[in-house]
Amino acid sequence: MSVQISENDAVSKVKWLPLTFSLRFILRHMNLLVLSLFLMLCTALLTWLGYLVSVHFVDGLTGHFFQQVPEIAGITGWFLVKGWWVLRLVFLVLSRVIAFYLAFLVSYSLTAPGYAFLSISAEKRYLGEAFADDEGFTWVGIVKDLVEGCKIGAFGLLVTVAALLLNLIPVVGQGLVVLLYIFYSALMFIDYPASRQRWSLGHKLSWIKTEWLRALRLGWLPALISMIPVVNIFFMALFFPLFTVHATLNFITLSAFPCR
Repeated sequence: MSVQISENDAVSKVKWLPLTFSLRFILRHMNLLVLSLFLMLCTALLTWLGYLVSVHFVDGLTGHFFQQVPEIAGITGWFLVKGWWVLRLVFLVLSRVIAFYLAFLVSYSLTAPGYAFLSISAEKRYLGEAFADDEGFTWVGIVKDLVEGCKIGAFGLLVTVAALLLNLIPVVGQGLVVLLYIFYSALMFIDYPASRQRWSLGHKLSWIKTEWLRALRLGWLPALISMIPVVNIFFMALFFPLFTVHATLNFITLSAFPCR
């Protein structure tokens, strides 16, 4: 049964819908659940194949880093060597995260029409009669979704390059990479409902900047999951439909009931 926002005073007072609400929302609607499962399989397969290629690519660019342990004697040297190993481990983990994002960008771009349809379906179910008529799932719509997905994917390449450069900065650089991916994750998920409103990429980025706290809430968990080596591929495939619905529901709720 659709959630009627205009007739539900409790919902109208909500400023943020929790992730558990979005999960229950999917489980209550069979079409959303089936579509989510299908998109999980497609995302996992495409991301895994892309990850294998991305790891090879990233290793080719950074494989010469940290090849030789510094040879320094004394207590100071011991601390420097231990620090070198810690820095090497951090660099290795973040380089795998970057490889994952390269793979995921390809998967994201190719599956964009499916997730756009999931977002529209969730919005239609949530708004009920208040949902505005749209073009439906047409070939023109598919092309538009692919174009928008490619735009976000291309922007993601710039983010990846920036992450590679920031990752070279000791300590501070790694923290900046994490923040960068948090906001980019938020951008990926609000892309679907925002594109339906014909927002440009610049408008979406402006929303991320203005609503940075909400963007943090949307992006921190996907970014955290993406930093778990190997299993991030399957976890992101598993949770991406949920994150898509979650971002959609909050985006349209915040649009209908903005809190300034």
